[in-house]
Amino acid sequence: MKAKINRTNITEHLIEYQLSLIGLIIKDVEGDEQWFYNNTLTPEQHDKLRGYAIPLLKKIFKFNKSKAESTFGWFDCQFGLRIKF
Repeated sequence: MKAKINRTNITEHLIEYQLSLIGLIIKDVEGDEQWFYNNTLTPEQHDKLRGYAIPLLKKIFKFNKSKAESTFGWFDCQFGLRIKF
């Protein structure tokens, strides 16, 4: 059973969700320091990640939409996969 999503594990959860969009899990990228560069998302997959993450951030942190979008932007810059057009 997966742990309940909270403030301390939301980053890991969003990374797992992002990787699941391309058919990977965290164990698949462990040891690859360039995992975020070696894997890509399509624009549609990125939109799906964004659509999932923003409401989740609003719920977990009780953010308004603007703060959730800003926080997602930070997450995307830090841990987001490149978008392949």
